[in-house]
Amino acid sequence: MGALLALASAVSYGLSDFLGGVLSRRASFIRVALLGQVGGLLSMGLLAPLFSGTVPAVADLGWGALSGIGTGLGMMFLFRGMSRGAMSVVVPVSAVGGVALPVLVGVVVLGERPALLAWAGIALALPALWAVSRGKAGDGQSAHAVVDGLISGGGIALQYLALAQAAPESAAWPVVAGRVTSILTIAALGATLHLSATRHANDGQRRCGLDLGAAFAGALAGLALLCYLLATRTALLTVAVVLSSLYPVIPALLGITVLRERLTPRQTVGLVAALAAPVLIATA
Repeated sequence: MGALLALASAVSYGLSDFLGGVLSRRASFIRVALLGQVGGLLSMGLLAPLFSGTVPAVADLGWGALSGIGTGLGMMFLFRGMSRGAMSVVVPVSAVGGVALPVLVGVVVLGERPALLAWAGIALALPALWAVSRGKAGDGQSAHAVVDGLISGGGIALQYLALAQAAPESAAWPVVAGRVTSILTIAALGATLHLSATRHANDGQRRCGLDLGAAFAGALAGLALLCYLLATRTALLTVAVVLSSLYPVIPALLGITVLRERLTPRQTVGLVAALAAPVLIATA
């Protein structure tokens, strides 16, 4: 059952990223990210009482709130990267950072000693990131999209690191708290940095279909995180982490097959390495 939940998490995350990336090319990525978190808050607010009706500790809600800041950063820059670059590149780059950075924090801050496979995955990630960032000559957008993916990976790493500190008995309530702070984070950065001023002219039309799609993508992401948490409690942690870390495969393959994204041979090799790196790190 735990393995199925982890796979469900990977599928939900992958479809959420793909849908969010498509919508970010048709509307402001800030609006897509913001409405996605609203959708996640609504869905998790309905599901959380089913797993625990007790009020969690303030500290657990605090860790959830901190994780939401990472979620807001991660989703905002992930969608911006996909709005101006190939999602088959941006999502794996984000995933590498989201998995590798917690390992490095564990080593430097917590004194942990990862297995050899984890170090192999980190070593593989570095040339992979270099390869996928090397688009066609003069393609500055590709490099900017990779930077967005790296920033997104940092946000996702913060999300996982903070959420892992919440006690298991708090159930899904830290995730709910995280959706609240993710909304505030995206709204604040969008207003302060004027990041919503993009090339998407049709954002002002406020098309209902795009808004509903963004909210649905956020609900899928919330469901993915819930499935992951449940998987870690019903299966070996290694199994849950490895299977759920397969999520970049979905948007990468859909980007190439459905959206007809074209990668250079060097980027293709980097993509394969970037997909393999999180799995190696998680396996260890």
